[in-house]
Amino acid sequence: MAMSKPLYLGIATSTGDGRAGGQVRTDDGLLDISLAIPKGMGGPGGATNPEQLFAAGWAACFHSALKAVAAQQKTRITDSAVIAEVQIHPTPEGGFSLSAALHVELSGVEQATADKLVDAAHAICPYSNATRGNIPVTVDATVA
Repeated sequence: MAMSKPLYLGIATSTGDGRAGGQVRTDDGLLDISLAIPKGMGGPGGATNPEQLFAAGWAACFHSALKAVAAQQKTRITDSAVIAEVQIHPTPEGGFSLSAALHVELSGVEQATADKLVDAAHAICPYSNATRGNIPVTVDATVA
C-alpha cells in the first residue's frame, strides 16, 4: 500500500541508557525528559517510561478522534476523557510485548451512542490503526 504524503513528522531521539535512565528529546525541544525503569519492573522509578509516553500519546490521539467523529455525526458530548492503559509483558522467548486498554468516559449521550462513537474513533485513530492486529487491545465506553 502506497503511503500518502505525511501531514506531520514527529522526531524524538533517545540518548544515554534508553529506558534505564536515559533521556528522550524531540527535535524542537518541546519534550525533553528523563526515563527510568518503573518500580514495578524492578527499577528506581522517579521518571517516566516508554509505556507511559505511549499511553499519553494514544489517549490524546484517541480523544481527538472521538471529538472528530462526534462533530462529524453532529453529536454533542458534554464532557469526555480517555484513559489509556499500556501494559508490558515478558514473552516466553525472553523479549517483551504490549497490551492496551482504552477507557472512554462520556457525558451527554446514551450508552448506545457512546459505543458507536468509540467504535468510530477506534476505526480512525492512527494509534488504534497502528496497533490493530498486533497487540491485544480492549476499548470500552462509560456514560457518566
